[in-house]
Amino acid sequence: MTGGGAVTVAALFTWLGMVLAISFVEAPLKFRAPGVTLKIGLGIGRLVFRALNTMKVLLALTIIVAAVTDTPAPGATAAIAVAITALAVQIVAVRPQLSRRSNTVLAGPAAAEGPTKRSRAHYVYVGLELVKVVALLVGGIVMLTT
Repeated sequence: MTGGGAVTVAALFTWLGMVLAISFVEAPLKFRAPGVTLKIGLGIGRLVFRALNTMKVLLALTIIVAAVTDTPAPGATAAIAVAITALAVQIVAVRPQLSRRSNTVLAGPAAAEGPTKRSRAHYVYVGLELVKVVALLVGGIVMLTT
């Protein structure tokens, strides 16, 4: 494996680890912590996911640049394209909907309690995170085995 391939593998697995740690561990657990209200949890979540999405974009750009110097196998390229497309859909289409909903919840008079039902956009976001987990894992494995 050349330098570009090693960078791609490192970026894929770093991105995978971040998605697993933040989206599937930190995000749901923060609302179970003592004293964390919906308002506090949403405020923390907005900050964390803004930072996470920034890092995901930087990792995606790193992967694209590394792939230019060392073109991955077709299977890895397809998996990488799926992950980057899922990220783009999240940022362009889903995050704005989630931001509008959290703005409404935070601005409401019962913001400390707020609605307990998740929005459809939330489920779409989680579904896209699952797509990325599979794509990043497949891309990394294909990169390591070809």
